[in-house]
Amino acid sequence: MESVIEEIYRTQSRRVLATLIRLLGDFDRAEEALHDAFAAAARTWPADGIPGNPFAWLVSTGRFKAIDTIRRRARFDASQHHIEDSLYTPEATYIGDMEPIEDDLLRLIFTCCHPAIPSDAQTAMALREICGLTTEEIAHAFLTPAPTVAQRIVRAKNTIRAAKIPYEVPGHEALPQRLDQVLHVIYLVFNEGYSASSGEDVVRADLTAEAIRLARLLLTLLPHPDVSGLLALMLLQDSRRTARSSERGALVLLADQDRSLWDHAKIAEGLALLAEAMRTGEVGSYTLQAAIAAEHARAPAADETDWQRIAFYYDLLLTAQPSPIVELNRAVAIAMAEGPAKGLKLVDAILERQELQTYHLAHSARADFLRRLGRRQEAIAAYKTALSLCRQEPEQAFLRKRISDLATTPERQ
Repeated sequence: MESVIEEIYRTQSRRVLATLIRLLGDFDRAEEALHDAFAAAARTWPADGIPGNPFAWLVSTGRFKAIDTIRRRARFDASQHHIEDSLYTPEATYIGDMEPIEDDLLRLIFTCCHPAIPSDAQTAMALREICGLTTEEIAHAFLTPAPTVAQRIVRAKNTIRAAKIPYEVPGHEALPQRLDQVLHVIYLVFNEGYSASSGEDVVRADLTAEAIRLARLLLTLLPHPDVSGLLALMLLQDSRRTARSSERGALVLLADQDRSLWDHAKIAEGLALLAEAMRTGEVGSYTLQAAIAAEHARAPAADETDWQRIAFYYDLLLTAQPSPIVELNRAVAIAMAEGPAKGLKLVDAILERQELQTYHLAHSARADFLRRLGRRQEAIAAYKTALSLCRQEPEQAFLRKRISDLATTPERQ
């Protein structure tokens, strides 16, 4: 039973939290209610059994736990009475299968992405509230001290409270102004699911599925080439999910994946959305990334991948969205198209600028180039650096195997 509750927490807690925020009108109060609801589940479900609708049970229990807490506090603080009264409005008390509660996560994203909140705080709060990442995990992902991330989240919540920012999807006239940041958050949610920053799993399917669902919903609200491009990118990437890990959970590289396991329905839908986004002539960064993913999807085998074309798309992406991460990915594509020596030169240039020094994939890519060049000892050292920075267990296991294999391979003369 404990493992079942843990799985429900992992897959549904963010949706429960989003709905509790709407019902209770306060982030901190909702987080407390979420924990109270799951604590109650841990006490009662082993004896009573799992309810037919765990989500509705958790929302209802969390809400009533919050009301009880406010009642107790109201005995000592008269200012709490109006809060208790507000929780009994008709909208707040109705929870049923027909309630559009699945939209609460989209409401939460728009609330986190309100223009009154600084962009760095928007991102940190969205990852905390929507992905459930810890402050330390967010700090690691953005190479930022944990106390700085914590302060940003606190300030963002205080801004929402003080400015009385509505918990809602804005009207159509305001949607375009907030689209870029909302798409960025959905993209980050997907990325955390596609390649979990830490833990035992390569993929968190709950997050990738949620990001795709939110993008579909956003596309119905605001048809736009950037939304189509992002949805295409996520579908094309997610189509490979089953093939990305072995039955034992080990990481399987793209070149080694069984392509018969790819989801060809998702590939077809992604390619159609990509064509739609390309037709508009407004080719944004998500559409370019989708075009890169499409090259992999179209290749019947790894050695038939058009790496020159992928490198060309990365050239365009680097112009549209300059960043060391894009440079790193471009270096990998060039290494595949023109040889590892060129890729190594490009990655070394990035690291020499003191960029991506704590990003394990930069050192992993560098190690791979050195391995392919036969520079065994240098490759081992680079893989060890990558391992020291990596926090995901399947990736750690992959890096350890690379080191072990190289340790038994003679140096190329």
